[in-house]
Amino acid sequence: MDSIVYLVPAFGIVGLLYTAWKFSWVSKQDAGNDTMKELSGYIADGAIAFLKAEWKILAYFAIPTAILLAWLGNQEGPGFHSSPLIAVAFLIGAIFSATAGYIGMIVATKANVRTAEAARTSLAKALSVSFTGGSVMGMGVAGLAILGLGGLFITFYQIFAQGQALTSNEMKTAIEVLAGFSLGAESIALFARVGGGIYTKAADVGADLVGKVEAGIPEDDVRNPATIADNVGDNVGDVAGMGADLFGSYVATILATMVLGQEIEVSDNYGGFSPVLLPMLIAGVGLLASLVSTFFVRIKNETDSVQNALNTGNYLSIVITFITSYFLVKNILPESLVLRGFSFTAMDVFYSIIVGLVVGTLMSIITEYYTAMGKRPVDSIVQKSGTGHATNIIGGLAVGMESTVLPILVLAAGIYFSYFFAGIYGVSIAAAGMMATTAMQLAIDAFGPIADNAGGIAEMSQLPAEVRERTDNLDAVGNTTAATGKGFAIASAALTSLALFAAFVGISGITQIDIYKADVLAGLFVGGMIPFIFSALCISAVGKAAMEMVNEVRRQFREIPGIMEYKAKPEYEKCVAISTEASIRQMMLPGAIALSVPVIVGFIMGPEVLGGLLAGVTVSGVLMGIFQSNAGGAWDNAKKSFEKGVLIDGVTFKKGSEPHKAAVTGDTVGDPFKDTSGPSMNILIKLMSIVSLVIAPYIAKTDGKVSHVEKAPIVMKVVAKK
Repeated sequence: MDSIVYLVPAFGIVGLLYTAWKFSWVSKQDAGNDTMKELSGYIADGAIAFLKAEWKILAYFAIPTAILLAWLGNQEGPGFHSSPLIAVAFLIGAIFSATAGYIGMIVATKANVRTAEAARTSLAKALSVSFTGGSVMGMGVAGLAILGLGGLFITFYQIFAQGQALTSNEMKTAIEVLAGFSLGAESIALFARVGGGIYTKAADVGADLVGKVEAGIPEDDVRNPATIADNVGDNVGDVAGMGADLFGSYVATILATMVLGQEIEVSDNYGGFSPVLLPMLIAGVGLLASLVSTFFVRIKNETDSVQNALNTGNYLSIVITFITSYFLVKNILPESLVLRGFSFTAMDVFYSIIVGLVVGTLMSIITEYYTAMGKRPVDSIVQKSGTGHATNIIGGLAVGMESTVLPILVLAAGIYFSYFFAGIYGVSIAAAGMMATTAMQLAIDAFGPIADNAGGIAEMSQLPAEVRERTDNLDAVGNTTAATGKGFAIASAALTSLALFAAFVGISGITQIDIYKADVLAGLFVGGMIPFIFSALCISAVGKAAMEMVNEVRRQFREIPGIMEYKAKPEYEKCVAISTEASIRQMMLPGAIALSVPVIVGFIMGPEVLGGLLAGVTVSGVLMGIFQSNAGGAWDNAKKSFEKGVLIDGVTFKKGSEPHKAAVTGDTVGDPFKDTSGPSMNILIKLMSIVSLVIAPYIAKTDGKVSHVEKAPIVMKVVAKK
C-alpha cells in the first residue's frame, strides 16, 4: 500500500500537465481582429468580476464553517473519530473546487474568440479549438480532484494511522477527516452552480425578451445591451458552475466508496487496503483513458458530424476504462470480500463497475434523444408552437415529465444489479466507474458554452455568414452535449448519494430506517419537499434578476439615441453589474437550506429521521433534476430548429414568425429550468448527504440512545416534542 498509493496523486499531476500543455496551445491560436478581441475582453472581464465577487462572499461562509468543523473535530465522545484537521481538509476542498472553476473560466474566455476566428478557416479547425478548450477544463478538474484526494489521503494516513490496520480507530479518523475535503468541494459547488445559474439566466432572459422579441434584433447583436452579460453567463454557469459541480461529484463518489471499503475485512497484498485504494485508482486510469480519447475527437470535412466526433471520444474513454478496470480489480482485490454480511468476489466488483459504465452511457443516450434537434420530443414541441405560446409550454412540460421515465428505470436497474453483484460496495463502485470518465464528460460539456460564445462573438463582430454557420453547427451540438452532461451529473449524484447514505448509516449506528414511525415518515415528506422549495427559490431569483435586466435594457434603448443605428455603444457594464449583484444576493438562501437542514434535523430529531429526510430529498431531487434539465434542453433546441426553417402543417416557418416567437417564450421559461434549478438538484442531494456524513458521529446511536456533542441539542429535542 505504501508504494501503490503514490500512483494516485501521480495520475493527478499527469492530468494537470496535460491541462497546462493544452492551455498554452489554445492561448497561441489567433484571436482575430481588434473588434473580436475587444468583445472577448468584455466577456473575460465580466467573468472574472463575477468570480471575485462570489469568492468574497464565499470566504465569509468558508471561514466560520472551518472554525465550527475544527471545534467539532476537537470533541471527545463514544464513536468520535475526527480531528481539528478536518477544517484544513474543508478549506483545501473549497480552494480546489474554486480553482477548478477558475481554470475553466480562463480557458473558456480565451477559447471562445479563437474558435470564432478558427471558424473562418474550417469547421474542423473550430471544433479543434473549442473542444481543446473544453478538455483543459475536464483534465484540470479531474487532475485537481485526484491530486487533492490522493495527496490528503497519504498525508492523513501518515499523521493518524501509519502502520495501523484498515479497521482501526486511527484509520477511521483519517477517513473521516478526509470527508472535510468533499464537504468543502460540494459547498463551493452549490454556490457556484446556483449563483452562476442565476447570473446566466437573468442575462439570457433579458437579452431574449427585449432584444429578440421587442426590438426584433438577434440575441447576440452588438446593439443588445445584455449580450455581453449573456455571454459572460454562459461561462459562469455552464463552465465554472459545471466544473465545480462535477469536481464535487468526483470527490464525493470516491470518498463514499473509500468509507464503505474501510468496513471490508480482507486479506490481500496491500495490508487490507485494496477496497479503499480501488476507487482512487479507477479514477486515475479513467483520467488517463479520457486523456488518450481526446486525441480522437476530430473531423475532416465540413459535412462530417460534430456529434459523432464527440461520441467517438466519449465511447472510447469508456471502453479504455472498462479494460483497465478489469486488470485493476484482478490484480488488487482478493478473491473473496465481505461487507455487512454480504459476500462477493473480485469479479463481482468488476461487474458492478460495468453496470456503472453502462448506466452512464445509457443516461447520455436517453438525454440526447429527449433534447436533440430532429428527434420526436423536440419536434413535438416545434409542432405545438404552431398554435401559440401556451401549447408550446404544455408540450415542453410534457416532454420533461416523460423524460424522467427511462432514466429512472435505468438508475433503478443500475442500483439493483450493482447491489446484486457486490452489495452496497457494488453500488458505490458502480458510481466510481461512472465518474471515472469525468474528464471526458466535462470536456464535452464545456465545449458547448465555448461554441455558444464563439457564435455570439461572430454575430457581434459581423463576420461572414459562413462563419456563423459553422459556429451555429457547433452551438446546436453544444446544446445537446450540455443536456447530456446534466443527465450524466444527476445520474452520478443519485448513485453517489446512495453510497454516501450507506456510509452515513454505518457511522451513525442505525440498522434500519422504519417509515412506519411517524417522525421518520414526516422526515421523508419534508425531504421530498425540499427540492421543490429549492427550485422555487432559484427560479424566483432568476425572475427578479431578469426583471431588473429587462428594465435596464429598455432604458438604454429609450435613453441612448443611436444604438439601433450602430452610432452609439450600449452600456454593457451596467447589465453585467446587475447580473453579478443579483446572483450573489439571491444564491444565499438556497445554499443555507442545503447546509442547515441536515444539521437541524440530525441534532433535534436524530439519525433515523435524518435518514428519512435524505431518502426523500434524493428521490424527489433526482426526478426534479431530470425533468427540469431535459424540459429546458428540449425547449432550447425547439427554438433553434426555426433557424433553418421547420414545417408545420405543410407551411415552412423561420425566425421571426409567430411560431418562432412562441418557441422563444418556451426557451425563456426553460432557461432557469435547465441552467439554474435543474442542475442544482444533484449538488443539493449530494451536499445534504455529505453534511449528514460529517455530523454522523455526533448524532450516532450508542446502546439505543442518541449521543450529542452538548446537552443543548437534547434540550431542543425535548422542547420540540412538547
